[in-house]
Amino acid sequence: ISSEFVSIAMALAAGAMIYIVSDELIPQSHEYHSHAANLGLVAGFVLGYML
Repeated sequence: ISSEFVSIAMALAAGAMIYIVSDELIPQSHEYHSHAANLGLVAGFVLGYML
């Protein structure tokens, strides 16, 4: 398997995970604990950006 194929497959998998999180998990978390959900979401994005 070429490294280019692996890179494309990983990008598609990451996109699918971002879609699932933004479509299902984020709205569901806001129903119960909106402040904690917002803080966790921002912290996760910042941590992901730093990595």
